[in-house]
Amino acid sequence: MARRKKILVVDDERDLCELVAMNLQRNGYEVITAHDGATGLDMARKQKPDMLVLDVMMPGLSGRDVTMALRSDPDTSAIPILMLTAKTEETDIIVGLSMGADDYVTKPFSMKVLMARVAAVLRRKASAEPQQAMLSVGQVATDQSKHEVTVAGRPVNLTPTEFKLLTAIFGARGRVMSRDQLMDRAMGTDVFVTDRAIDVHITAVRKKLGDASWMIHTVRGVGYRLLERKEEEASV
Repeated sequence: MARRKKILVVDDERDLCELVAMNLQRNGYEVITAHDGATGLDMARKQKPDMLVLDVMMPGLSGRDVTMALRSDPDTSAIPILMLTAKTEETDIIVGLSMGADDYVTKPFSMKVLMARVAAVLRRKASAEPQQAMLSVGQVATDQSKHEVTVAGRPVNLTPTEFKLLTAIFGARGRVMSRDQLMDRAMGTDVFVTDRAIDVHITAVRKKLGDASWMIHTVRGVGYRLLERKEEEASV
């Protein structure tokens, strides 16, 4: 029998936290809960859940603080994070994604929508098994079986969504990947995100690649493609 996925729900609204936990349990997940950011961060580090459902606005350690702490630690950097936020402005959502969240749901929300988004994030994580397990281009090497990326031998910590985007672009070997194609590859066909959200994830990937960031080239009005040689930039 397959192991049940363990999900950590962190929200200072106790009634909402328990309601989300109950619905997750009904959908077959093992659920643990925390009602403040510090406790949630400690539980995530100790129990290594398969996913976090994390409220943004909490007193003390906020959801953004928790996300940044988890993403900066190699032991927890690959744990998918779905943020719950009462803020509906695009800029607030973009900030959350740029800090490493894989998806978001704005409050108030439908439990059916939340359950669908949770399932979609977990599917993205589970489907990170491309046909080619290892792929190296220049100084950048990816290993899908281990969810590892290195630049000149230096480990790079990518979120599951960032990892999927990078491997999709690298796997295309120079062909342009549209934003719609990248959305489908990284987030699934049943999840709607804006073009801006994809751009924010790509910006984060480039930042983490450091000196190799030039390898992900923007094709204006279309999407992104891989450059295997830096001198290609002048001719694109």
